[in-house]
Order: sequence, then C-alpha cells, then structure tokens
Amino acid sequence: MKFTAISGLLFLHIPILLIILYAFTTDDKTFQFPPPGLTTEWFAVAWERNDIHDALMLSLKSSFLATGISLILGTLSAAALYRFQFFGKETLSLIIILPIALPGVVTGIALRSAYSLMEIPFSFWTIVLGHTTFCIVVVYNNAIARFRRTSPSLIEASMDLGADGFQTFRYIVLPNIATALLAGGMLAFALSFDEVIVTTFTAGQQSTLPIWMLTELIRPRQRPVTNVVAVMVIVVTLLPILFAYYLTLNTTEMTDNQ
Repeated sequence: MKFTAISGLLFLHIPILLIILYAFTTDDKTFQFPPPGLTTEWFAVAWERNDIHDALMLSLKSSFLATGISLILGTLSAAALYRFQFFGKETLSLIIILPIALPGVVTGIALRSAYSLMEIPFSFWTIVLGHTTFCIVVVYNNAIARFRRTSPSLIEASMDLGADGFQTFRYIVLPNIATALLAGGMLAFALSFDEVIVTTFTAGQQSTLPIWMLTELIRPRQRPVTNVVAVMVIVVTLLPILFAYYLTLNTTEMTDNQ
C-alpha cells in the first residue's frame, strides 16, 4: 500500500521537479539528463521579455477580479441556500456547482457559443466572466460548509438584541465565515491563474501566462524560458493553495477543540 502511494506521488511530482530543474539548464536545444550545467540566465531573459510581462499582468488582473466577483456571488448564494427553504433548492445548488464538475472544454465551448449568440466581442471581461463561472463554485463550497457549522442561535440572539441585518452580518456572520472566505478566495485565485482551456475559448487574441506557455512550446530554443514561466505559475498557484490548506486545517482543529 505504501509502495503504491509513493509511486503515485512520484508519478505526479517528478515531471514538476524536472520542469524546475530544466529552468536552470545551460542547454537551450535539448533536454539531456542530467543537464550539462546550471545557470540562472533564463530568469533574466524571461524578466526582460515584454510579452511575458503583458501575459502575467493579464493573468493577475483577470484572476484578482474573477476572485473578487466570486467572493461576493459565492457568499451570497451560500447564505441564501443555507438560510431559506424553497422548492428547487437542491436543483439550484447543483446548478451552482456544475461548472466545476464539467470538463473545461465543455464550459469553454458553451461560453464561446453564448458570446457569439449575444454578439459579445472577446475582451478582458469575457475572460473574467469565464473564470468566474468556476471560481464561484470554490467560494460557494467553502462558505456553505462554514455556514452549516455556524450555530443559528447566534444570528437569532443578535436580532433579539436589536441588531439589524447589516450589524448581524458584520459582527456575527462575517467573523465566523471570514477564514472560509479567505481560503476560498485563495483557492479561486490559484484555480483562475493557471486556467488554460476556458481561457483559450474566451480570450480571443489575448494571451494569459498559461496560453503564452502553450504557444511557446513549439519553439525549441524558448524551452528554458518557457520552463521559467512554468516555475512562476507553479509558485503563484502553490502558495495560495498551501496557505488556504493550513488556514482551513487550523480553523477546523480550533472548532473541533471547542
């Protein structure tokens, strides 16, 4: 059993380690192992490329905005479905989480068809809308899970003491779900930043960092630079995921101890 688990982990992570290793190789033509030498020159080359800067800024802006919109819509959706009982509640919940269950190519084709039918030109906002469709699911799942662990008596006590809806949300609800929203937002950002398939269908002629990597793979001499960009994507996506994991882990342990 341990051998199977270790084999699976190695199968998943060795390619990532090789990408990191070849970002430092001195050979820009082949991928011989071990590399003939190590250098950091490709990081300097990548830093001077304006096309990488533009792709990075587009990825960051679209991811931050998609995460912000997802935090608002995901939290409101979770609050409504948690607090109210109505016909079709489970169906609506399924519709909200469906985009994360569908293959990215299906979501991308659906969005592209919708944009074409509504004659919406491809732009920065079509990327944001495409990313929001699946980022909202991450926020919703985190928020609804925390709502279910929050005692309804706290909200009832707040209203009994004369607090209005906004005060109850600010002083009771928000402190209880803040860590869940922070974790959900970080996961949504990481998911949005390295998204390729949906972005390909909604970006038009624009190029985010993952799309830039795909277009550069056909240029052999650019492989070390492409690996450097891949390392950037790994770091930017890994840090929020790790932080969200430890944040939710610590919060769960504190709740269980209480």
